[in-house]
Amino acid sequence: MNNSKIKFEIIAVAISTLLILLGLLIESNFFSINNSDLLLLIYGSAFIIGGFYKAKEGIEETIKNKSLNVEILMILASFGAFLIGEYFEGSILIFIFAVSGVLESLTKSKSEKNLTSLLNLTPKNANKKVGKKIITIDLNEVKVGDLIVVTTGEKIPVDGLVIDGDSSVDQSSITGEFIPKNISINDQVYAGTINIGSRIIIKTIKDPSESVMQKMIDLVSKAQKQKIPKQSRIDKIEKWYVYIVILMSILFMIIPSILGILSIKESFYRGIIILVVGSPCALVASISPAILSSLSSAARNNVLIKGGLYLEKLNNIDMVIFDKTGTITTGKPKVKNFIIDKGNALDPLTSIIYNMAKQSSHPISKAIVNHFFLSQDLELSTKEIPGKGIECFYNENKYQIGRFNAKKNLKLGKSSLLLESKGQTIVWIYKNQKQIGFISLQDTIREDALKSVNFLKSKKIDIMMLTGDNNSSAGSIANALGIDKYIANCYPEDKLNIITKNQKLKEVLMVGDGLNDAPALQVAELGISMGSGTDISLETADIIIMNNNLSSIPYLFKLSKKMNLIINQNIIFSLLIICLLLLSNVFGLIALPLGVLAHEGSTILVILNSLRLLKV
Repeated sequence: MNNSKIKFEIIAVAISTLLILLGLLIESNFFSINNSDLLLLIYGSAFIIGGFYKAKEGIEETIKNKSLNVEILMILASFGAFLIGEYFEGSILIFIFAVSGVLESLTKSKSEKNLTSLLNLTPKNANKKVGKKIITIDLNEVKVGDLIVVTTGEKIPVDGLVIDGDSSVDQSSITGEFIPKNISINDQVYAGTINIGSRIIIKTIKDPSESVMQKMIDLVSKAQKQKIPKQSRIDKIEKWYVYIVILMSILFMIIPSILGILSIKESFYRGIIILVVGSPCALVASISPAILSSLSSAARNNVLIKGGLYLEKLNNIDMVIFDKTGTITTGKPKVKNFIIDKGNALDPLTSIIYNMAKQSSHPISKAIVNHFFLSQDLELSTKEIPGKGIECFYNENKYQIGRFNAKKNLKLGKSSLLLESKGQTIVWIYKNQKQIGFISLQDTIREDALKSVNFLKSKKIDIMMLTGDNNSSAGSIANALGIDKYIANCYPEDKLNIITKNQKLKEVLMVGDGLNDAPALQVAELGISMGSGTDISLETADIIIMNNNLSSIPYLFKLSKKMNLIINQNIIFSLLIICLLLLSNVFGLIALPLGVLAHEGSTILVILNSLRLLKV
């Protein structure tokens, strides 16, 4: 929404207000002037200035769609009032209609601002390293493989890998976490995050137009244009409804006067009232502001919804299927136990383990490094054995970490089996081809997972967990959260088949994050992806939880319920007002000023009711 356009709309309404007030003062003989031509000029100016934007909008839409619309209906009603000498009523009608238009524009602008401020965080330029020189180029000129220099305090402009430097990055714009992430060589960084440590050099791994942040920005426009079924139906009804109201108005202008029931002027007057009170302004405004307010509220809570359709669907969901790793859990293992044989001392073993793991990029190695971070630095040269682990020599002894063929330790083996039954992963430690200990690791459950599961249970919504992990690990996580239904060792096609099977009886919501979740996210009635998910899962999902916070699930259900409630309130209220005003006009119980006030007032009330969703 163009801010300058909104400003001009507000100015036009303000000028129209002043002109109407001036006309009222003249009519009340405040200036001792009583000139009908002057009043026509003043009220006519109020009509033209106040109604300009709505008339322009109505004419453009009429030409585009080749059909009349509610804006044209209101212009005709206001113009008709002028024809019968009701200058004040005509100008006040267009004034109130213009005010409702400004409110709707502000609502849309608010929604766009919140969504864009959430996502539009990437800088416009990048500092490219060319040989020994650093040149500033437009972000659109950056190519995959380019080296980008990011100094302290700068926003990172591209998705890339760190090739030089150690630093800390504020990733709150993507993950919502306020604790900065320490990065070093080979760590991935994302566009829109902030380098708060020292200077780093990044190798671009994606075209800027394909970065995670840019993909989110591209989704904003789609979210704004998406219409829910109720809205689409009302748009279709509006097309024919306008013609029906115009026909009713014409018939009322002609038939009562021909039959001698009313005078020509009175018949024309009543016909104009039909144009005013029969216009579906409030009905048309029942949905769009509610959707925009809901999308805006979600954006402020770090949730991107690709359209109101998906938020409406959420209200009908009766089964939620969760992926495990990266969704219910963080997807980052942590060391739970470190057990060694009695004949081996902790020092220097812990330092050897720490320094070996530090030279590996495997996620498990990172977890080991984080656990033993207080260990001493040693001069070690390690070798990575694909599919097995890493090894090194220290003081003429051979040390290995992983799963190697070696002499087993029966006592340690029993302990490891017990921990494996609890869903922990075992990494063995070897010295000279013998098992001397092991490290057990386990993926950590997200802090807000239990809260979300309990909420869904309270709403009588079925819950299931799917994972490609083994049964022990799956059972451990499911039991900790109280999830009764879970299936382990799932491949992507298994997840797809499970969802399809459950869809025969239920409306299914899938929550996932990985590449293997994309088919399931696509086939489910509704798909939600974690913001840290893969590109394809982000594209496939209907809703994206940008900060990876599962407490957003209960929030979304509450938002969906309230949005649907407010939309239904608006529709019922609008229809009742229209029927009541039309009926009152048939019996001559309503004058044009009151019809204008009641009808346009109801439109403003409907919009204000929708704005309550901004506070959810």
